[in-house]
Amino acid sequence: MQLKIMPKKKRLPAGRVALILFLCQMISALEVPLDPKLLEDLVQPPTITQQSPKDYIIDPRENIVIQCEAKGKPPPSFSWTRNGTHFDIDKDPLVTMKPGSGTLTINIMSEGKAETYEGVYQCTARNERGAAISNNIVVRPSRSPLWTKEKLEPITLRNGQSLVLPCRPPLGLPPPIIFWMDNSFQRLPQSERVSQGLNGDLYFSNVLPEDTREDYICYARFNHTQTIQQKQPISVKVISVDELNDTIAANLSDTEFYSAKPNRERPPTFLTPEGNTSNKEELRGNVLSLECIAEGLPTPVIYWIKEDGMLPTNRTFYRNFKKTLQIIQVSEADSGNYQCIAKNALGAIHHTISVTVKAAPYWILAPQNLVLSPGEDGSLICRANGNPKPRISWLSNGVPIEIAPDDPSRKIDGDTIIFSNVQERSSAVYQCNASNEYGYLLANAFVNVLAEPPRILTSANTLYQVIANRPALLDCAFFGSPLPTIEWFKGAKGSALRDDIYVLHENGTLEIPVAQKDSTGTYTCVARNKLGMAKNEVHLEIKDPTRIIKQPEYAVVQRGSTVSFECKVKHDHTLTLTITWLKDNGELPSDGRFTVDKDHLEVADVRDSDGGAYTCVANTTLDMVSASAVLSVVAPTPTPAPIYDVPNPPFDLELTDQLDKSVQLSWTPGDDNNSPIIKFIIEYEDAMHEAGLWHHQTEVSGMQTTAQLKLSPYVNYSFRVMAVNSLGRSLPSEPSEQYLTKAAEPDTNPTAVEGLGSEPDNLVITWKPLNGFESNGPGLQYKVSWRQKDGDDEWASVVVANVSKYIVSGTPTFVPYLIKVQALNDVGFAPEPAVVMGHSGEDLPMVAPGNVRVNVVNSTLAEVHWDPVPLKSIRGHLQGYRIYYWKAQEGSLKRNRRHIEKKILTFQGSKTHGMLPGLEPFSHYALNVRVVNGKGEGPASPDRVFNTPEGVPSAPSSLKIINPTLDSLTLEWDPPSRPNGILTEYTLKYQPINSTHELGPLVDLKIPANKTRWTLKNLNFSTRYKFYFYAQTAAGSGSQITEEAVTTVDEGKLAGILPPDVGAGKAMASRQVDIATQGWFIGLMCAVALLILILLIVCFIRRNKGGKYPVKEKEDAHADPEIQPMKEDDGTFGEYSDAEDHKPLKKGSRTPSDRTVKKEDSDDSLVDYGEGVNGQFNEDGSFIGQYSGKKEKEPAEGNESSEAPSPVNAMNSFV
Repeated sequence: MQLKIMPKKKRLPAGRVALILFLCQMISALEVPLDPKLLEDLVQPPTITQQSPKDYIIDPRENIVIQCEAKGKPPPSFSWTRNGTHFDIDKDPLVTMKPGSGTLTINIMSEGKAETYEGVYQCTARNERGAAISNNIVVRPSRSPLWTKEKLEPITLRNGQSLVLPCRPPLGLPPPIIFWMDNSFQRLPQSERVSQGLNGDLYFSNVLPEDTREDYICYARFNHTQTIQQKQPISVKVISVDELNDTIAANLSDTEFYSAKPNRERPPTFLTPEGNTSNKEELRGNVLSLECIAEGLPTPVIYWIKEDGMLPTNRTFYRNFKKTLQIIQVSEADSGNYQCIAKNALGAIHHTISVTVKAAPYWILAPQNLVLSPGEDGSLICRANGNPKPRISWLSNGVPIEIAPDDPSRKIDGDTIIFSNVQERSSAVYQCNASNEYGYLLANAFVNVLAEPPRILTSANTLYQVIANRPALLDCAFFGSPLPTIEWFKGAKGSALRDDIYVLHENGTLEIPVAQKDSTGTYTCVARNKLGMAKNEVHLEIKDPTRIIKQPEYAVVQRGSTVSFECKVKHDHTLTLTITWLKDNGELPSDGRFTVDKDHLEVADVRDSDGGAYTCVANTTLDMVSASAVLSVVAPTPTPAPIYDVPNPPFDLELTDQLDKSVQLSWTPGDDNNSPIIKFIIEYEDAMHEAGLWHHQTEVSGMQTTAQLKLSPYVNYSFRVMAVNSLGRSLPSEPSEQYLTKAAEPDTNPTAVEGLGSEPDNLVITWKPLNGFESNGPGLQYKVSWRQKDGDDEWASVVVANVSKYIVSGTPTFVPYLIKVQALNDVGFAPEPAVVMGHSGEDLPMVAPGNVRVNVVNSTLAEVHWDPVPLKSIRGHLQGYRIYYWKAQEGSLKRNRRHIEKKILTFQGSKTHGMLPGLEPFSHYALNVRVVNGKGEGPASPDRVFNTPEGVPSAPSSLKIINPTLDSLTLEWDPPSRPNGILTEYTLKYQPINSTHELGPLVDLKIPANKTRWTLKNLNFSTRYKFYFYAQTAAGSGSQITEEAVTTVDEGKLAGILPPDVGAGKAMASRQVDIATQGWFIGLMCAVALLILILLIVCFIRRNKGGKYPVKEKEDAHADPEIQPMKEDDGTFGEYSDAEDHKPLKKGSRTPSDRTVKKEDSDDSLVDYGEGVNGQFNEDGSFIGQYSGKKEKEPAEGNESSEAPSPVNAMNSFV
């Protein structure tokens, strides 16, 4: 299609400065371009281009200048009215009009007064096509009157009271700016306590003594006349309560009494505005200012809220310490109730201000100039809004349209004038006036009836040069009436441009958003209307961008050395390149030490002042790039060793020789950092399928800077390069430009193809799909084919989307299938795939194993045999056979299943026999066998019953010995928990144990199986016996249980002599051991031990009197030789000496040298260590007889003496 420009406005992309500047001369259907050549031929009604403001306040000291400028063809003439009547400027010698303009100059500086020329002025610009008028310009001279004289009395008030100092400035034009200062022209400080109101008054929420001063002066500055008027100073004195009491007391008699009380704190009250509510009216677009000032002690704080909504966040500001709320650009939506709140510690008050926003008229749609050709239709629309709604009125050539000459092509419809079948006489200037009580708007819009063929105003064969990848703007300024349509073509053959690539603007400009090399060529702009056609050719050249491929690098050099900065630039060879070096963004110093040679800057004999930023600026006629590096100058230091590091990343990657399955990549190596580059690693990214994931492509030698890369179809390649030296790998380079290879058929087919059924009547075919890289093109799909292996059916096929599973329904159960899955895309099919075998779904087996046989091996093991199930009956993959077995009730196969625990054994594969271990002897068992496939178990075989033979019993459950007497013991037991057969009898064996743990003769006794209690008689008194007890079946003897017991003591013989076999060092099982186990004996021994301990402590204290106590220490301190203790050889007591052996006791030496503990003695029983009735026991009952000290040595064997042990040795035994 051809690219046409219709009168439809299109928005320009932000930030395109060149485009905005170029399109400032946009042509619409309503305006004639002011091309000088065009204006020589075309007529145009007047248009007001400049005028003075509506409210024009002048300086009475200068000449009055009232502006009125207009354009038109032929040039318009000007006239003025003043206060609604014609203003004849020729009759007033002080008034002149600027030639070729309507601007008036009134010379009041030579004579005359400004007040004489006050009034309302209006300018009219007229030519043969119509008349345009200006606004009503109200001219008023500024006024800055003096303050009226007044006598101001000094103000005296107490500390803490509120105060308002009135300003009341004179009315000026415009109103003055008010501020308060002192006699030194210093502004008075203001705060939350003291502030100036909007009316100029100075408000004190509460006064302080420091507020006392005599020069509170209000100033009014009239900016228009640059004058300042001053009010008479106001004196304020603030006195404290003590000063007030002293003053009053001095004027009172002795009989009078007065005391001023301190000013109390008080809640806030408003100084302004008054009352609880007030009203405020403001015009739309102005600044709404609301004010609340309160007094109180302490000073109140002001808060603002809007009762029916939130304050606008971006247009709300607080002034004067939040006492003034301002909303800028106020609109009707800001109407409502605003509440100010004054708050201190004693309370809070509020005041509501009802705000009404009115609006002077404002444009919704102002009328626009209209250029029509004869016979065309058009309209002028004038729409405005305001509050109240403005009234719309029309004028034609400055005359109310109701009394203007009639025009049959014109029809008035409220805010619209409709034109139909216009003729040349219909040309005129129309004025739209929208007014309400707050102001008015006046707009001029002409109707110019022209019949002009298209004209292209852009110079022919204009050459545009643009840098690649930047916008290109081709100009085609045009004019014609009727408005021409614009078409653009490219090339000599006039190939039409597509509007999805190009942007067309209303002024005829063609925009190429991103110009590429193939955008170069000749473009033709064609303008057409019903009166003719015009065309123009322009030329576009796309240039390579200028790039700095080797930037200057940061350098640290020593003072006096030479430094060089390199700046390698790559640019379009058809453009002239200029390289400029700057230092700190200024010119290089004019010093012979600075040498510029092509792309190098060298600085010799570096000084401290040479430090700074050096910038390389590369300029062509179309673009400019720059790069900077910092030079740091340091003091000379010893030459450091070179720094070795991994290489810098390569840069300037470029793709050339771009073919379907290969491309050449070239790059520029980075700095090798003093270690030669060994190799380059090239990686690629597939932005289409795996964006952000980089894969290894290849490696090349470190001497190469190019590589021929093999590519796969339908991949959006980007490449990056890394350099490797002996220290490691560099960071990756910046990615290259993207290169999309053409699509091709897939090279490979899916892998991991399987066929398994999930149901008995289906076949689930699964595979591992190709990844995006392997697809080789768009529209990846799979052709799934299948047929029964053993049948003669043809292949069944289906093409599915890019999935990984397909389900074939309605298949017979567990039938082998041949399967293949082939990949395809929009280009074609992959190679023929391999065929794999699968099976349709399995079902539960139909038949149970037959001929189940059981062979009992022993009482705990049985062997089971069965016949295999036919494969067809298995209906699936054979997993194995499963044996269920359980203990059954004797004589019946009926079982209470709640109490039957079945055990399961599984035998994998095709085994037809198996062993059942862990059976219980003498038990009745049942079992069945089932075949198992991938779906589950088949039916059970008929139950087979078998019995296990008897086994040996377990040990009796318990064995207790009760009722011991002098010569008998009674045994009680519980039968074995697992008899494993029929018990025939019990066997009891027992034997005595002497004092050396030697066992006596063994007695064997048979007991009937029906007994659970047995009494042994004629036993020895006070004798320990050991018993062995077990049960028997026909299979043999079971496990035994053992126990020990002791017959009781013969009390009558306790006082007799010891048995003859009792001797020192040979302890035996005697009555002493039995006594030691009795509670009464243990209590008696504890009491005896406690008494011995007390006696030993008393003896020890008495024996050691005169030892190292405080008195002894004092004696030692006097060092009197007569009272020093005697030495050991004197036979007297020394410090801690032992009178027995004259040696101090050693810690841990608890066994006397003449006493030894025999290692062969057992420690199982205390009686083993007894030495007759004199054996010693400590408090915890442990035996200590062998450790007692003796005065005289005694034989190793024999009865011990009853003599008490030595106190010292006794103490040692208790340590």
